[in-house]
Amino acid sequence: MINHLQATTTLHNGVKMPWFGLGVFKVEEGDELENAVASAIKNGYRSIDTAAIYGNEAGVGNGIQQGLKQASLNREDLFVTSKVWNADLGYGSTLAAYEASLSKLGLQYLDLYLIHWPVEGKFKEAWRALETLYKQGRVKAIGVSNFQIHHLEELMKDAEIKPMINQVEYHPRLTQLELRSFCMENGIQFEAWSPLMQGQLLDNPLLMEIAERYNKSVAQIILRWDLQNGVITIPKSTKEARIIANAEVFDFELSSDDMDRISGLNENLRVGPDPDNFDF
Repeated sequence: MINHLQATTTLHNGVKMPWFGLGVFKVEEGDELENAVASAIKNGYRSIDTAAIYGNEAGVGNGIQQGLKQASLNREDLFVTSKVWNADLGYGSTLAAYEASLSKLGLQYLDLYLIHWPVEGKFKEAWRALETLYKQGRVKAIGVSNFQIHHLEELMKDAEIKPMINQVEYHPRLTQLELRSFCMENGIQFEAWSPLMQGQLLDNPLLMEIAERYNKSVAQIILRWDLQNGVITIPKSTKEARIIANAEVFDFELSSDDMDRISGLNENLRVGPDPDNFDF
């Protein structure tokens, strides 16, 4: 059982990644962002997830420095993820995008760098750049985001290094069972973005009934469901009380019956774009 906030899973290259982290999607630069990142670290989080397109890497970097100082930690104690945006997919442009992200974050390296979306005709060259960064020791782990099975198969035809992570939209209304099984079979760790479906599940009657029985919030039930399914999760919040509450999921375990009932909510319903039908 995953029973504490700093618990890690070991990626297929031996790197340890926390099961639980803070996401900062749609959080703008400024004090709110910096305080959220710092308070997450101060309250025991060891994983922070951002992306170039979020436009907030500088603020995340400031929050990281503040948090490390407040918690008397070193950079090596933290796992930091960013992602290369679609416009920068290509060999040289991806290498340049990595340097730009590092510069904004004020860091010497990233723990995980992801291709944000599987743009056809572009993601293979970008992957080659990630492999170069990885082989040079500039990044600890590399992976993808929003890749479906056919994207992964296409990528792995020519890849020297298999992705360590696939970060996708994942919540009780979108369980992506086939994709998750494929990733597990291939040693690719599954990671959830938008685990709470942007708040749309918080008034779900079944989840409310289960939450009441465990004396937990609906958010805590969903995040625990992620972990028990072997899925890394990175809920977003900017308020310290919520950041703390989201992480209070290590003192209970959902029964297999409740796990199945939650999974039964699946409707293949997305709140984000469909990776096979997006145009950015």
